[in-house]
Amino acid sequence: MNSLLLMIAIAVAVRSFAASRLDRWNLGAPVVIVTAGVIIGLVNEQSIEFALNTEATLYVAEIVLAVLLFVDATEVRGGRLWGHWPGLAARVLLIAMPLSMAAAMLLGWALFPELPWPALLLLAGVVVPTDFAPAERVVRDRGLPSRVRSVLNVESGYNDGIVSPLFFFALILAGDHSQERTPLSALATVLPFTIKALVAGLLLGAVLALMLTAAHRAGWLTHQSGRIVVLLVPLLAYTATVAVDGNGFVASFVCGITFRYVHRTAKARLIRRSPQGRDLLRAGALDEDFRLLEDVTTLLTMTLWFVVGVSAVLAFSDGLSWQVVLFSIAAITILRIVPVHLSLTGSVLSHRERLLVGVLGPRGTASIVFGLLAFNRLPEGPVADTILLVTVTVVLASVVLHGIGAGPTVKWLAPAKPIRR
Repeated sequence: MNSLLLMIAIAVAVRSFAASRLDRWNLGAPVVIVTAGVIIGLVNEQSIEFALNTEATLYVAEIVLAVLLFVDATEVRGGRLWGHWPGLAARVLLIAMPLSMAAAMLLGWALFPELPWPALLLLAGVVVPTDFAPAERVVRDRGLPSRVRSVLNVESGYNDGIVSPLFFFALILAGDHSQERTPLSALATVLPFTIKALVAGLLLGAVLALMLTAAHRAGWLTHQSGRIVVLLVPLLAYTATVAVDGNGFVASFVCGITFRYVHRTAKARLIRRSPQGRDLLRAGALDEDFRLLEDVTTLLTMTLWFVVGVSAVLAFSDGLSWQVVLFSIAAITILRIVPVHLSLTGSVLSHRERLLVGVLGPRGTASIVFGLLAFNRLPEGPVADTILLVTVTVVLASVVLHGIGAGPTVKWLAPAKPIRR
């Protein structure tokens, strides 16, 4: 484990030293860190399975997921809970995503008939949520239509939080060591957990945001201490909710939505009252408290990409079946593109813009953590192995398609801007 941590640190440091130059060559962090993970995995193949399938790895994955859910909920841009185009975002989240999950389960049933339906729901939960870590520069590209950027940003911020209750319900049914396996008992377990999480997330998000604002107003905070408080919020939400037998992941997600809304509203009012209000808003003062959290999340994300690389060596050691390849390619293409296009039919988006929303659906940190949680919590056997194999294959395919190929895709599909005369 120590040697693995050392290798992660070296890989992240090398990528960080050359970040600017590598970005110019369209080699983002996922491509570089995953490649490093594969190389290290080939050298230390014997110790990979032991490192991945341990209680320590499970706890780390849970904490990472809690932080990522919080961060995703706080990073939705536009100053609104559903962005500048809430109707479009709602279509993608509430129509396209359920259709994609149903289609993923149906295709999984056809390709993996030996898997029970809870395992198929787990597979859908792993492959459907999007994350723009593999193509972050693309979603911020001004060449992309603003409404497309808004929809993608809201979707990637909220979809993993929406999927997580279903995922953990399926995990209980699929054979989590510590839970019942009947649907009714699983539902009886999930519902109280979720209700407690909703209440805890709302209360903690609002109270902590108001406390932070009050401390700002009283002049008790320094810039550094404010950033530290924000970093601790998702950890407080997760651990406090788990302590009262609630779903810490749902709580972290709800806490992120509530904290962001209350914090931004209160701090924006406070800044506008100051003499330099407009200048401070232009300088990004609203996001100052989130800078440390963003940096820590970036580090956690790069660690997860390294884990994908080393996991690939383990997952592919016994070969790669055509069923896994077909399912993985379908998951990042037609199983997303078709439902998204259908859900946006009749909207203000053009045909090309609907295709852009469908094509630009990278899989990243959410898929990695969900896959690792399933691999660790399920009994050893074909179900856990299949989920790990699909997770790694989908994420690697997405790194290529969305990390390297997203730029050319945007240039090809993005509507041409009219020439000004």
